[in-house]
Amino acid sequence: MKTLYVSAMALLVSASCLAGAPPKSTPELIAKGKAAFTVNCVICHGDNGDGNGPAGAAMNPKPRNFNVGQFKGGGAADQLFKTISTGLPGTSMPAFGTLSEDDRWGLVYYVQSFKKSSK
Repeated sequence: MKTLYVSAMALLVSASCLAGAPPKSTPELIAKGKAAFTVNCVICHGDNGDGNGPAGAAMNPKPRNFNVGQFKGGGAADQLFKTISTGLPGTSMPAFGTLSEDDRWGLVYYVQSFKKSSK
């Protein structure tokens, strides 16, 4: 019975975290992502998305630097959405599936903007 309950909860959580096709990136969605980043992500990833947030210093592995390199879970919008929604095993990246779908898509596009602006 306990196994069935845990399995049902895992299915429910994973289904609520995944989404259909990515929405179009808009300035409003990116602004929503920036607000969500400030509240949820700056502590680890830093204001500039460079992985130098105050809590990041104590983490191993260090938080991702969004300005350079490849994303562990992939850098496409749907891949980042999944990472934000479900977290990354073996890292300190938690799941943020409780954020609204709009907030998570906004985070996707805001995080992608760090790499684009660092050229």
